[in-house]
Amino acid sequence: MNFKPIGVIHSPFKKREGMPIQPAGAVDIAGTVDVFEEYHTGLKDLDGFSHIILLYLFHQSEGFNLEVVPFMDTRPRGLFATRAPRRPNPIGLSVVQLDKVENGVLYIRNVDILDGTPLLDIKPYVPEFDGHETARTGWIEKVGASARNKQSDKRFT
Repeated sequence: MNFKPIGVIHSPFKKREGMPIQPAGAVDIAGTVDVFEEYHTGLKDLDGFSHIILLYLFHQSEGFNLEVVPFMDTRPRGLFATRAPRRPNPIGLSVVQLDKVENGVLYIRNVDILDGTPLLDIKPYVPEFDGHETARTGWIEKVGASARNKQSDKRFT
């Protein structure tokens, strides 16, 4: 498998510690995505969407554990039942608000991503496809945790 970045994500977050752990905790935090020129044609019609899904590389992540203590809990959980950044394939996903597309730059909000992160792909967020009213949230529902007030710490460095 070979992945080639299609752009770079920029945010105010220069280090991992203290970052929001999800877009829900990054309300109105602005950022940009510089899409490499060879991919600009692929941005056609994207400006009609209010939200987009960014898939990116956790480029500062090394190694992984199959059990982790997630930011929203104090108990060890299976890695795949969390969104912890240290993973066998360090791929991140964030749904962000798209404000505008201009000359290959996406202006976004609700950014919970480290500055300089390599972008792997962009997909439009479509509530009919992506939203599920009957979704269950497993252990997160049981601990009553909220990502809105949680920040990254050193546990995954």
